[in-house]
Amino acid sequence: MSPSADAGKTWGAGALAAVEREVLARIAPDPALLVRLAEVREHLVRRASTESSHRGIPLRRALVAGSAARGTFLHERFDIDLFLLFPPDLPRERLESEGLRLAAAILESPEKHYAEHPYLRGRFEGFTVEAVPGYAIEDPSHPLTAVDRTPFHQEYLAAHLAPEQVDQVRLAKQFLRSLDVYGSEAKTAGFSGYLVELLIVRFGSLGSLLQAAQGWRLPVRLASPGSRPAVPEEVAMILDDPVDPHRNVATALSAESLARFIFAAREFLRAPSVSAFFPAPPAPISIADARTRVAARGTHVAVVRLPRPELVDDILYPQLRKAERSVGAEAARLGFDVLGTSSVAGVSDLWVGLETSSAALPTVRVQDGPPPGMAHADAFLAKWNASGARILQGPYLQSDGKLAVDVAREETRLEALLAAVVPGLALGRDLREASKTGVWARPLEALAASPELSLLLDRLLDKRLPWAPARHVASGH
Repeated sequence: MSPSADAGKTWGAGALAAVEREVLARIAPDPALLVRLAEVREHLVRRASTESSHRGIPLRRALVAGSAARGTFLHERFDIDLFLLFPPDLPRERLESEGLRLAAAILESPEKHYAEHPYLRGRFEGFTVEAVPGYAIEDPSHPLTAVDRTPFHQEYLAAHLAPEQVDQVRLAKQFLRSLDVYGSEAKTAGFSGYLVELLIVRFGSLGSLLQAAQGWRLPVRLASPGSRPAVPEEVAMILDDPVDPHRNVATALSAESLARFIFAAREFLRAPSVSAFFPAPPAPISIADARTRVAARGTHVAVVRLPRPELVDDILYPQLRKAERSVGAEAARLGFDVLGTSSVAGVSDLWVGLETSSAALPTVRVQDGPPPGMAHADAFLAKWNASGARILQGPYLQSDGKLAVDVAREETRLEALLAAVVPGLALGRDLREASKTGVWARPLEALAASPELSLLLDRLLDKRLPWAPARHVASGH
């Protein structure tokens, strides 16, 4: 997407339709795949029923739901979601054990994964399948697990998503994917597939959605009249779940992800293009390039490394973002001017980067004291007049009449200060425990190249809208 000279210009439906046709030719699944997938869905449900009866497993219902059931997936970008639903009175422990036992009997090469509770991922007739246990509830407003509303979502969309809107859902997903805001998992904090389909049902097409979105202001309120979704004040969008008006479908969507979509909608409508759906991936930033940029900016970059605990992503990433905020806030509290922060989860490590206006604090620090007449004024003077006190000046009186003394800091370097205090910060329970086994903080110039460091530096030093041109700044004046 390139900026248009005429900011108010919106291209006509013909230009948009031509772009959509070309994009769909690249993302729509082959008709033969859809036919084969329909057969596999039937086989999968039948197999679940047969295996549960044979093994005495109290399965109430099995169904395939999600994009594989509705055909709204992108070419070669889907898994089959099989939901194994049990009686609501089945104890939670048995739900998990029986669900995993049944899934293991159905799938080839099953692997255990974790979300709210364990599920299996494996193969069935050449397709990847995720088999997830849940409860067959009657009222979607009172789920017992996070997946219990799924059959109701399936029924609602089967009734309300028109056949001609299936391609519009695919286009919307690809558009969001190009912006890196598709997916409701904590790592992305973007649009869930269900949210995308509801938006297309509401607005009719991607074009109509973009037309509406370009005028949105945060927070975006799309709740239906009479709905009362219980949501925190900081949520970016409110759209009630049609099967449960008390639930906000967009809770996982962050303000940053939604704002990116709003700006992208405006930019795309100025000049629709196929490249908006398939942007060229940015070249990773090298350490040499990062050092050049830092030199041109006259700043300092430090990196904090923590061990990565064994956590699922939906638990790990909120804690990692909390750690990023805490490290930045602590650097500011220590007296550094923090210009930006970033964070990345590697295979075995977690990385937090921060850019500050200087690498170290001044040696001098002003220690404020009490005003005259306070009982502990004598204690303050006695402490700082004692031999061994690191006094550079004072004690003296400030203009407001309070005592003060200029003292010498024992440590001034950002990395040393952070390494000492990070284990005690509010990092999230699991990260704080992991930080006890090894934390280090190092300046950019002391680090070796790695994929994690490159991504961290991208997020710290190459922040720009996805369609904005890269700005290569040379060092020097």
